[in-house]
Amino acid sequence: MSVASAERKTKKKGGGMSGLLRKEKEPVSEEELMKKDAITPDDVLRLKCSTEGYLCPPEANIYGIDFTRFKLRDMDSQTVLFEVAKPPVIEGSEEYGDGDDVDPNAGRFVRYQFTPQFLKLKTVGATVEFVVGDQPVNKFRMIEKHFFKDKLLKCFDFEFGFCIPHSRNTVEHIYEFPQLDSAEIQEMVDRPYETRSDSFYFVEDKLIMHNKADYAYNGGT
Repeated sequence: MSVASAERKTKKKGGGMSGLLRKEKEPVSEEELMKKDAITPDDVLRLKCSTEGYLCPPEANIYGIDFTRFKLRDMDSQTVLFEVAKPPVIEGSEEYGDGDDVDPNAGRFVRYQFTPQFLKLKTVGATVEFVVGDQPVNKFRMIEKHFFKDKLLKCFDFEFGFCIPHSRNTVEHIYEFPQLDSAEIQEMVDRPYETRSDSFYFVEDKLIMHNKADYAYNGGT
């Protein structure tokens, strides 16, 4: 059976701290959310720190959504800052296999290292390519929260919209970074991997994917 391909590109600016603070709600803990049958966008917006674990299992992604390419570029200079593509899985290889030692969270965590100059950027474009399985995806939404030492740096909220089954989609989101003073930048450089992010993905307002990352900004120093 042939696979349909839907190629689309959209841009949408993410909301910073000011947008979040206007809708301040009662905080919620990771432990409280883990007791819920379903986690909503409003739930994760109430989190006040990065999570220690994952708020849903890999099996929650019943739509077969798989991110296959990711690129970051500086919008001012058009310089590509980071680009990676997921290699195709070959049947019979270890990645494809059914071994008992496979980490169920493999692929849900990424560690980045950038130079201190990254913290001085104003606007970054993030292009993601992803494929969808055999079900339609309605109201596909991502909420991404960035923290430094459990202090919220920024919160982005992006809508992917509707995705048809067996489609390949390309979307670019625009991140407007908060402006940091020299003391804040130096502290983040001096404390590698204490900057963390949680990326929560929802379909029809129900959490189906949770990815995590941490960051160092001491590259080249």
